[in-house]
Amino acid sequence: MQPEVVVVTGASAGVGRATARLFGQRGARVGLLARGRDGLEGARREIEEAGGMALVLPTDVADASQVERAAERIEAEWGPIDVWVNNAMVSVFSPVKDMTAEDYRRVTEVTYLGVVHGTLAALRRMLPRDRGTIVQVGSALAYRGIPLQSAYCAAKHAVQGFCDSLWSELLHDNSRVRLTMVQLPALNTPQFSWVKSRLPRRPQPVPPIYQPELAAEAIFYASRAGRREIDVGWPTVQAIVGNKLAAWYADRYLARNGYESQQYDGVADPGRPHNLWEPLPGDFGAHGEFDDRSTGSSPQLWLNMRRDWVVAAAASLMLFLAAGRVARAL
Repeated sequence: MQPEVVVVTGASAGVGRATARLFGQRGARVGLLARGRDGLEGARREIEEAGGMALVLPTDVADASQVERAAERIEAEWGPIDVWVNNAMVSVFSPVKDMTAEDYRRVTEVTYLGVVHGTLAALRRMLPRDRGTIVQVGSALAYRGIPLQSAYCAAKHAVQGFCDSLWSELLHDNSRVRLTMVQLPALNTPQFSWVKSRLPRRPQPVPPIYQPELAAEAIFYASRAGRREIDVGWPTVQAIVGNKLAAWYADRYLARNGYESQQYDGVADPGRPHNLWEPLPGDFGAHGEFDDRSTGSSPQLWLNMRRDWVVAAAASLMLFLAAGRVARAL
């Protein structure tokens, strides 16, 4: 069998870096798309050291023509793309009243339209072959917006709506191309070191914080499971379900706690460089600055990935208990 061909956008750092590395460890050929060449070369070295193969393709996913050229290059060198992971993102930490139209446009172009561009490039190749998997890297914030990240939350909401439409269309066409969305919790990635911020203190992920390898594990699983969505971590489940049941309570809770929970460690440097428009030089790896406060495990994800077994075990237990009651009645 030929090695699996996988494309990962945002592969230079964070979740994309961990995901590309995991696919490489499992023997895949991985096309690495991101803007920063230093991080892409670091990802390539990690994959090749693990026994995989990698192709570095500096790409701004906000430019549809660049994404299309990257897809053409990958298939020209390795053959059909089996899995496409849309992960690239940028954000701005700021109250809405301080945001600019340019901020919103850029976050939308990368975090939402980048997903659209990647999905279209994948569909052009997968639909004629009637096979392949597209994994959208989402967030709990695709369902529940929080203060200070309005542009990012809006983009993730847009990805969710886009996927709803595409799921229905694939079903209508009886297509065997699979689409799945992985909703992630707060993660220890380098984005908090380079994100554009107008906050008085340094930005941080909202605790509890998980390591990016956990997200990579969920994304790898999603590429094989054929499920519509996979939620990662109890905080993600709580945010999604809680917002459906009591959005008014979430509004008030976040008004009280959403500002403080996204900041830490003294006064921020207002002149620090950010990556909204251009990548920062250097290889930042997969992890951010919060290793001492992050966990690499999630009982919820473990159960979620084994839910068929869990349901079967629960059903067996219920039958056993019912049989015991019948026996006692006799």
